Amino acid sequence: MVKKYIIGNGSIISTEAVVKDIEPMASCAPYFNICGNQMSLELMSDDIVYGLGETLRGANKRGWKYVSWCSDDPNHEENKNSLYGAHNFILIDGVKKLGFFFDTPSEITFDIGYTDPDKLIISMESLNLDLYIIDGEDSPSVVKEFRGLIGRSYIAPLWSFGYQQSRWSYPTAKDVMEVVDEYKKSKIPLECVYLDIDYMERYKDFTLDATKFPNFKEFVNNLKDDHIHLIPIIDAGVKVEDGYDCYMEGVKNGYFCTDKDGKPFDSAVWPGLVHYPDVLNPAARRWFGNKYKVLIDCGIDGFWNDMNEPSIFYTPDRLTECIDFIASKQGKLDLNLDEYFSLTDKLRELPNSKVDYGRMYHNASGKLINHELVHNLYGYNMTRAAGEAFNELREERTLLFSRASYVGMHRYGGIWTGDNKSWWSHIELIMHQLPNLNMVGFLYSGADLGGFSCDTTEDLLMRFIELGMFTPLMRNHACIGTRRQELYQFKHTDDFRNLINLRYALIPYLYSEYVKACLNDEMLFKPLAFKYSEDKMARSIEDQLLVGESIMIAPIYKQNAIGRYVYLPEPMKMVKFRSNNDYDTMDLEKGHHFINVNLNEVLVFILPNKLLPLAKPSMRVEDMDMYDLTYIKNGNDATYDYYMDDGVSKEPNGSIRTLK
Repeated sequence: MVKKYIIGNGSIISTEAVVKDIEPMASCAPYFNICGNQMSLELMSDDIVYGLGETLRGANKRGWKYVSWCSDDPNHEENKNSLYGAHNFILIDGVKKLGFFFDTPSEITFDIGYTDPDKLIISMESLNLDLYIIDGEDSPSVVKEFRGLIGRSYIAPLWSFGYQQSRWSYPTAKDVMEVVDEYKKSKIPLECVYLDIDYMERYKDFTLDATKFPNFKEFVNNLKDDHIHLIPIIDAGVKVEDGYDCYMEGVKNGYFCTDKDGKPFDSAVWPGLVHYPDVLNPAARRWFGNKYKVLIDCGIDGFWNDMNEPSIFYTPDRLTECIDFIASKQGKLDLNLDEYFSLTDKLRELPNSKVDYGRMYHNASGKLINHELVHNLYGYNMTRAAGEAFNELREERTLLFSRASYVGMHRYGGIWTGDNKSWWSHIELIMHQLPNLNMVGFLYSGADLGGFSCDTTEDLLMRFIELGMFTPLMRNHACIGTRRQELYQFKHTDDFRNLINLRYALIPYLYSEYVKACLNDEMLFKPLAFKYSEDKMARSIEDQLLVGESIMIAPIYKQNAIGRYVYLPEPMKMVKFRSNNDYDTMDLEKGHHFINVNLNEVLVFILPNKLLPLAKPSMRVEDMDMYDLTYIKNGNDATYDYYMDDGVSKEPNGSIRTLK
């Protein structure tokens, strides 16, 4: 059951996260004590607190303070409070199963046992929000109710489950072809290659550098003939430049965010000075979404939206202040401690400053609204602009995912988890993020495999891949200046080839479970606590995940590990996929097991009376037979409800058949 309460004056504008009309209750919200700008409730010692989508630290959010404020921060460290998304849903899994959605576009802080270990404290500068409370008999039913409240998740094309290669940057057509050719020579399946910011003319949205990418349309279609999809990046900022059509149209029609005086708001990112499309304005949103057509007309069928928190490198006003401050120190070479740090802090404080966000305004529903009050809606509505346009511009599904997001964006696209690092701890972090992202509707998701920044190693990349082969978005992405990490760059190419072949063999199962989860408002990745709620040990485990109806995974995420401990809440069949894509199976009893796992091996556990279907791999998803499957069964009466459709129609057109 869902109940709605208006706290204070309610949300400053409708976020449009919720798609169902819920009549607000007359009385104040139960469970919470409200005092000033804070709401609080008591936590029981055994309560697990899930939710908040894309955040740092564990899957259980107790013990830290999280701030919903979409942030361009490339350093994903445990001391941080915010990442790129604002996903204000909390699930308390204890004696009672309760879900809370705090619907507000403004900054909101979730103190989950940080100040007081036994309290959840929610605070805002001004406590105005719409609160939805869901009371269910178990955690899966609470999530299902919430997901029904916020609408069906975006369904990606089948081909987007193939292996994808990206890097900042492949700056020319020649570089892209080198990647494609090397994957071919290595006989490693490849579905997509990404174009980062260098494909544009001086980093201007919806432009092409004709020197680097001559005959772009022909190039795109030649790749598509070879079943390779080219996926370009689109950034939020539009370059300020006379004669540039996107800029000129935006200024002429009043489609950009403004300052308090109604003039387009100046800031800077990659191309220098930019304006931000006012995507909270429906007319501007429609205009910006239709700008993607120039690339769609070239044959592009997938995009990734970036820098849409929105990210600000600096504004002219504050850069001037910074330069003047530094100039005031000219000739002073004997700086004391305070003077030195005041100097270095001036530069550090330039990007993504709340001072700058506070000088930016939107025209939302005819009202001039300060950006700071609606900051968390920007990335959502940029991707919404594209998603709404694609419904008109394309006959088939379009691959679309974003960096910044709010609940509601899940209806238009997926997300990737941003600029992670080549750290072992970031493999574990993916396992914590996936189920919490699923709770708030983001099912098409994944992380940068191998790590975006820092230098990866062969063993680290292999372990990243062994987890990433289960995520819908399977993309290897790295930063310019780091070690090259395409799979053919390493000594044990055969092992990488076998791992990607295994991913392709798993696609029928993963796609089936993904679409079923979208259509039924369920989760693809679930904590063990969701199925084994009475098992105290299972409730504490965060490095094993249930994936769909049939399997559990237990990836390796420690350097030089020769295996790992696994806890089985019930008897399961262990499948160990080996380097030549053969596999061994073993029936294991409930309890604790140490399992040896070589670097090139993958563990999968099949639940009782379930089966795992496998396809014959191919170099491309399009060439695979999704119906000629082999099965690994756990039990003579094992079954599996298999969904498959054509993989491209906007509305899923498949059906379920039971495999035995």
